[in-house]
Amino acid sequence: MDLGIAGKTALVCGASKGLGYGCAEALVREGVNVVIVARGAEALEAAAARLAAAAAGSPAPFVKHVAADITTEAGRAAVFALGHDFDIVVTNAGGPPPGDFRNWDREAWIKAVDANMLTPIELIKATVDGMARRGFGRIVNITSSSVKSPIDILGLSNGARSGLTGFVAGVARTSIAAQGVTINNLLPGSFDTDRLKGTMAGTAQKTGQDFDTVWEARKKNIPAKRFGTPAEFGAICAFLCSMQAGYMTGQNVLADGGAYPGTY
Repeated sequence: MDLGIAGKTALVCGASKGLGYGCAEALVREGVNVVIVARGAEALEAAAARLAAAAAGSPAPFVKHVAADITTEAGRAAVFALGHDFDIVVTNAGGPPPGDFRNWDREAWIKAVDANMLTPIELIKATVDGMARRGFGRIVNITSSSVKSPIDILGLSNGARSGLTGFVAGVARTSIAAQGVTINNLLPGSFDTDRLKGTMAGTAQKTGQDFDTVWEARKKNIPAKRFGTPAEFGAICAFLCSMQAGYMTGQNVLADGGAYPGTY
């Protein structure tokens, strides 16, 4: 299927590895120009090189990278120094650490909300009006399955990402919907990423089990009996950015191998 987005320009955050990289790779394979952002310069440069090699189309799309912390004003300024005219924005920031809510002070909560709620809102605010003027825009927020099925040790993430979900539910249904702009949330369940490995290591330490036991037990609780891959996550993201997805907005798209047991 031709997604109809070749030649568009995308900003993809947290794209040096994991789910962000999977989204960037899927987009460049569709002929989309990408600007990727992450904090680690070395990993980001390596990711940019891999993306350039994967780029499809003639002429091949460009791949640019900005080593910056997108959750800070300075980081966003470094990105927008390249311009504001992004057709596609994929927001993504590392989730806050797991733990016991009794141990989280105000600073921990503010940091979580700043990264996982306020940063996506700032990126939306900076780009959505330009998208509306041009008559096309796709914003995809990588959030978490925890907004539908909270995870007890991820309370910081549960709270901050749920706040973003409520905001998107309202703003996606404003006048921008009639101007060709969609805003959707993509909710990953268990994907084989460094983030999942870190969470599983925390669970292993908390329960006194070895890592492999916790890892295999988690897989067994997923109806698909496996973890997702960044590549298949990226393919879903690319579809949400496509011309064909223009009638989908304000939605929470869950990708979790069937783990969420609810009907709605």
